[in-house]
Amino acid sequence: MRPGELLALLGPSGSGKTTLLRLVAGLETPTAGRILFGGEDATRLAVRDRRVGFVFQHYALFRHLNVAENIAYGLRVRPRRTRPSNKEIKRRVAELLDLVQLHGLDKRHPAQLSGGQRQRVALARALAVEPRVLLLDEPFGALDAKVRRDLRRWLREVHDRTGHTTLFVTHDQEEALELADRVAIFNRGRIEQVGTADDVLDRPATSFVAGFVAESVRLPVDAAGSWIRIGPHQVRTPEENVAGPAELFVRPNDLVITENDPDAIRARVLGVRRSGSSRRAELSLADGLPAVEIELPEGRAARRGDVVPVVLTHLRLFTR
Repeated sequence: MRPGELLALLGPSGSGKTTLLRLVAGLETPTAGRILFGGEDATRLAVRDRRVGFVFQHYALFRHLNVAENIAYGLRVRPRRTRPSNKEIKRRVAELLDLVQLHGLDKRHPAQLSGGQRQRVALARALAVEPRVLLLDEPFGALDAKVRRDLRRWLREVHDRTGHTTLFVTHDQEEALELADRVAIFNRGRIEQVGTADDVLDRPATSFVAGFVAESVRLPVDAAGSWIRIGPHQVRTPEENVAGPAELFVRPNDLVITENDPDAIRARVLGVRRSGSSRRAELSLADGLPAVEIELPEGRAARRGDVVPVVLTHLRLFTR
């Protein structure tokens, strides 16, 4: 990771994201390899000596302590030689209450707070120890969609102000791609790709990334030179392809309706549905192939059974 970076870990359940977080925190011991903090080998360091801030999905706040006491906890339990004075602890807590926008709530207990407020307290407590790395494990997973959206914008602002090196685990692709500087895509304990949102969306490094990120449908095709065959259709591509069986990954915005292209695929409409503010049609490109979706232009009518001419505008092709 780069100093001051917010790196999101994204992948299916069981792919190793939380395990990596626990290894960095010192809650698990690696069977191989090393963990380096700025060049310092931290592999065998005890948890308390790593100066790591950890924010969990379910807050893990002390119910019997008020907000200020929860935030101060990590400072008060330090060994006497490294423990700040009471005056310094109070100053630090007041500073963090302002940072997480909870000024005036310092005397409340967790049960008196909303879910979003509790998560802010958990973040303030993690920041109180001035961590070398901040670890966030599904921090918004227990919150409703609107609170999640508000908190992730707020978290990005806090990160930009504090500059902490942050590892962020989430199952929410939109959250990871919007919030992080870079995203690491995990699969079965291995990293498939690390890159910006544009990298993983527009330039997937592997077929797994192409199929996992965004709404992709995997179509079996045959490639030969600058052509690919999709069912009975021959489609010209802008570059030469390795000949043989391949996989094409199609997203809703990869296909557009055209009226004047002689090479267009004549697709059959299987159904039309509303998706947020847009309308989508489910299309069959050929018998035996999985259905794909396309976003319908405003004012374009489509009904089940219609045949519409479509062209492919993006190519995500991987040999099998």
